[in-house]
Amino acid sequence: MGNPAWILAAGVVMHPLDMWVFGGYLAALLAIGGFVSYRRRRSEDLFLGDRSMGWGNVGLSIFGTNIGPTFLIATCGAGYTTGMVTANYEWMAWVFLFLLGTVFLPFYLHTKISTMPEFLKKRFGPGCYTFMTFYSLLGIAVLWIGGTLFAGGALLSQFLGWDLMPCVWLLAAVSASFTIAGGLAAVMVTDSFQSILMIVGAALLTVIAAGRLESFSALEQIRCSSVPAELTWKLLHPAGADNPWYAFVLGYPVLSLWFWCSDQTIVQRALGARDLKQSQAGTLFAAFLKILPPFLFLLPGILAAQLLPGIRDDKQVFLRMVSTFLPSGLVGLMISVLVAAVISTLDSGLNSFSTIFTLDIYKRWIAPTASEHRTKQVGRVTTFAAALLAVGIAWFLSRVEGTNLFNLFQGIIGYMAPPVAAVFVLGIFWRRSTAKAALLTLIVGSAVSLTIGVCDITSVFANEKGEDIFPHFLLLSFYLFVGIGLFMVLVSLLTWHSASETPLPTLRQTYRDNPGLGLPGFLGWGFLAAVMAGLYLFFQFGMGAQ
Repeated sequence: MGNPAWILAAGVVMHPLDMWVFGGYLAALLAIGGFVSYRRRRSEDLFLGDRSMGWGNVGLSIFGTNIGPTFLIATCGAGYTTGMVTANYEWMAWVFLFLLGTVFLPFYLHTKISTMPEFLKKRFGPGCYTFMTFYSLLGIAVLWIGGTLFAGGALLSQFLGWDLMPCVWLLAAVSASFTIAGGLAAVMVTDSFQSILMIVGAALLTVIAAGRLESFSALEQIRCSSVPAELTWKLLHPAGADNPWYAFVLGYPVLSLWFWCSDQTIVQRALGARDLKQSQAGTLFAAFLKILPPFLFLLPGILAAQLLPGIRDDKQVFLRMVSTFLPSGLVGLMISVLVAAVISTLDSGLNSFSTIFTLDIYKRWIAPTASEHRTKQVGRVTTFAAALLAVGIAWFLSRVEGTNLFNLFQGIIGYMAPPVAAVFVLGIFWRRSTAKAALLTLIVGSAVSLTIGVCDITSVFANEKGEDIFPHFLLLSFYLFVGIGLFMVLVSLLTWHSASETPLPTLRQTYRDNPGLGLPGFLGWGFLAAVMAGLYLFFQFGMGAQ
């Protein structure tokens, strides 16, 4: 008799070695989180880790936070159906990480803020502060913790053959344990471990799958199901395609100005650095790491188009790759990679939710004079409550039949971004922006943007053929951003500055107070720009059918 094995709901064979590998991953994760939490047991800063993190932890934590389970599965499926075009979401990100590191972070660190709502308080006063506090909590609850936990629980239940809710509870318990105990420091250190695990595990799957091809020429001849043959490897598609180049050029910056430059969960990792130099070096490191996802998560899907044709549900591509190509032991590693993608995103969301609630609601309205120790305890209780909230959202989503989280989350980001991006950009770059204009922009812009988003996502306005009448969501996001931005400019010109506003220093002044990386940093960004230009030229003109 051979070793016992389990055939799981995903069609993946789990051997005892795989269970040992998966168990070893959980043990290592909890050990690292517990060790960091123990070492920092006397620290009262649960939210920014005493601003003590180095550039390596900053970069790896940003990378790991961004790679959630929906990202991993959806990216692999997108590679299977549409080819290389989805890489634009990753390879355009470096521009906005550059802006985060060289433009936004100097202002954030100069004003000594801990949260994004607090920055709007410093710039525009209490009205924008209040709105952004609740807007941020809503975004974190839906996108970062509830949706991530549901998607991760659904995937883990397929692997382990368990019911959904036990998997949800397991992921919530593991994520909350060291987040409650060690705060941001434990989150960032464990994220670094999990980012390395995801890179190694996904690289193994890519290499093993590529080894099944006969030659490099076979790689060039791969054809995906939803695009013309000549577009499989192209990054920029022509007008008339489902993902035209101008949709990315116009719309992607809107999403990225919110996601990379003003979203609490991402920016908080950079705020936890020791100083501006470490923070800027961390964002540069994260930008270099963003080169990897198309090769790690998108390329396996493209390879599957050649190796495993006929998969009808693109969300099953990753699981089919694992079940078909990986031997015993590596299956357990890939389960660990999936769980790492869940936990690295979930723990970051839990910590960010706790940070905003504790500092921007509890310390503001409930107990302004609370001691650091009391604030730390409230932060821990809030993290626990946020974990329960995430479980509740996951349970609710499990009761909604036909939930397509991959399209839903993409759309939510596209429609939450325009008003916030407009206020942050104009607030930093245009001194004439007024508090009244900023608040009206957030209220009116959010109402308009989210209303249009709901109509688009639910296809309320469809034509006779059942086709959505709205343009590509990236284009719609751009149109909303332009309209909302013009609205803020107009209202600013019609109103005066209020006493609650605090003018920001110039960017030159912020660098004079804190020099940052200086010339070495700009040389690093210049080298990265050359690498990215080379990648675009190679895939646009050097790969695939001519």
